[in-house]
Amino acid sequence: MTDPDCDIGPDTGPTSRAPATRRSPFFIQLGGLYGIWLREVKRAIRDRGQLVGGISRPILWVLILGIGLNPYFRGEVYGEVTFVVPFTYLQFIFPAVVALNVMYTSVQSAISVIWDREFGFLREVLVSPMSRGMVLLGKVLGGATVAMAHGCLVLLLARFADVPLTWLAVLKALGLMAMLAFALTSLGVVIANRIRSFEGFGVFSNAVILPLYFTSSSIFPLDPALSRSQTRVVYPEWLVTIVEYNPLTYAVDSLRGVLINYNQFDPRLGIAIMAIAGVVLFTIALFDFRKA
Repeated sequence: MTDPDCDIGPDTGPTSRAPATRRSPFFIQLGGLYGIWLREVKRAIRDRGQLVGGISRPILWVLILGIGLNPYFRGEVYGEVTFVVPFTYLQFIFPAVVALNVMYTSVQSAISVIWDREFGFLREVLVSPMSRGMVLLGKVLGGATVAMAHGCLVLLLARFADVPLTWLAVLKALGLMAMLAFALTSLGVVIANRIRSFEGFGVFSNAVILPLYFTSSSIFPLDPALSRSQTRVVYPEWLVTIVEYNPLTYAVDSLRGVLINYNQFDPRLGIAIMAIAGVVLFTIALFDFRKA
């Protein structure tokens, strides 16, 4: 007779059955979150187009546009050359280029939602034990991680832009970049949930990215020597209004305060607005994702 509690193998003899270990739901969700995050990161690493864009974009803006427009960023008073702000144009736009690289990569990374929906991977993931919130969080964190890496590529050009960086400034910048990347990746997912084609996503995302960036006081400063009423006289009132109501204005301003120690607004506004934008946009993305 054979013992029902034992298995008899052909070579190894009787071995007792090991009790099956059941993983807690928390670790199942955490493991799935890590898997989706890792998939997003690996996909970006294998995509050479993203890497080329992440390198060429800051080179174009920092080394060509920044140097080319630098002479026009200063004035001459009684024979003495002065700058509009106490920085060269190259230094002024450097934090904005960091934000630009993070912004493009964050929004464009959400195209993976359309890709996964088109080829059926998303359907398979959504029937897994993972909650839809954790699936979305994994995709957003993956896109935000890649966007932060592209932002760090710009920081490597700090020496060429004559921007002295300290370790403390880099750590603060990484924190701001993480908040910005999370909010913008969530925005990209919101767009991807409403746009069903690759072509439509590319056109619509650019229609969102470019106006946001160019009206964020990223490439021209609002003169800090002027009062609010004077600013609205010097600049078109509609333009000042758009700049002041653009959330990206305060994100760029916070990065500028950390990297070159120059702020046009209260630096705490940038942190608060990015945090609120991240929560609101992720909530909207989750609402749409649950309906998918």
